[in-house]
Amino acid sequence: MNRNGVQPAALTRSVRTSLMALAAIGIVTAAAGGFAAPDRMWASWLLVAFYLLGIGLAGLCFVAIHYTVGSTWSVGIRRVPEALAGTLALPIAMLGVLFLAHPQLYAWTTDPAFAAATDRASAFKRFWLSRPFFLGRAVVYSAIWLGSAFAIRSRSRWQDEDGDSRWTRENVRLSAAFLILFGITVTLASFDWVMSLEHHWFSTIFGVYTFAGLFESGLAAIILVALWLERTGPLDGVLNEGHLHDLGKLLFAFGVFWAYIWFSQYMLIWYTNLPEETAYFIRREQGGWFAVSMLNLVLNGVIPFFVLLRSDAKRHRTMLAAVAAIVLLGRWIDLYVMIFPAVGGDAPVFGVWELGLTLGGVGALGLVLGQVLTTASAVPASDPDLLESLQYEH
Repeated sequence: MNRNGVQPAALTRSVRTSLMALAAIGIVTAAAGGFAAPDRMWASWLLVAFYLLGIGLAGLCFVAIHYTVGSTWSVGIRRVPEALAGTLALPIAMLGVLFLAHPQLYAWTTDPAFAAATDRASAFKRFWLSRPFFLGRAVVYSAIWLGSAFAIRSRSRWQDEDGDSRWTRENVRLSAAFLILFGITVTLASFDWVMSLEHHWFSTIFGVYTFAGLFESGLAAIILVALWLERTGPLDGVLNEGHLHDLGKLLFAFGVFWAYIWFSQYMLIWYTNLPEETAYFIRREQGGWFAVSMLNLVLNGVIPFFVLLRSDAKRHRTMLAAVAAIVLLGRWIDLYVMIFPAVGGDAPVFGVWELGLTLGGVGALGLVLGQVLTTASAVPASDPDLLESLQYEH
């Protein structure tokens, strides 16, 4: 128990050992893959890093939105998305390793035709994707995300010490500013780090599509971590059916939003039928990719819609957890469809490199998250709006 009488969260020895084993699998896989199958290993590295980045950013975005709009129902569970935001250093470090150690994953770094093209679009792309500018933007994005996470989380914890409502007011201002920067940086980062894998293709809706998947998976992670903390004790008596119902509504809504953006991007490109745009989807409809693309749609859109359509499903812990787990799997498939057709060939591949890196990512995230959760009470006990959150019903 801490000074506020609130139980902090902590990993049990068996859970920590299991996570360390998974992380070790990831390290061994990365080391071996760097020599045996570098393209697949680094593509998997990018997938895992961007996946984990999305969960951390979604946690920070969730906190910022709720501060900005003055929402109080989520105060009792706020330390969950705050903890997810506290894991951002892990994927940012992974991305930094990729950009410095294996930049040739991006074809534009070695494409002589791209370097020699004289049209205006190619000239701007060469400027935008020049290595110093590319790395400089990555540093700026990372600094904004890490700085915002540190500032918002710090004030939330300072409030635990003195209960002063000024920390809430400061976080409202910080959160409003962050949300503006978040929209810009997430869009540009998705262009830089994922869309540029196929540097001749572009989609102006790609940033929105990335955000939709990012936030949907982040909501799923919040749900699973909150349920785990309730089961293990720290959120027992804090997390109630009202909270679950609202989290379920958000997961349902963003599943619909993700599907809408997926369809919008596909429909507009199909309708205009421009070769430089349709090539992206043609590649993902051939050689086995069509089945994976449809699985992506089912996991991220169809299942959340039909299962969570009923109000009681959003309050059912087991059912909500199952849908959240499916969404997290769907997010992996979503990123797999974005990344691997560009670097992995004409047919889907899945083996030891993809599995090992993914398991390693799960283990590393779990270890970092477990450590972050021990740095503060599981409930912001001195927040003036906590009582309202604890009594929340829907």
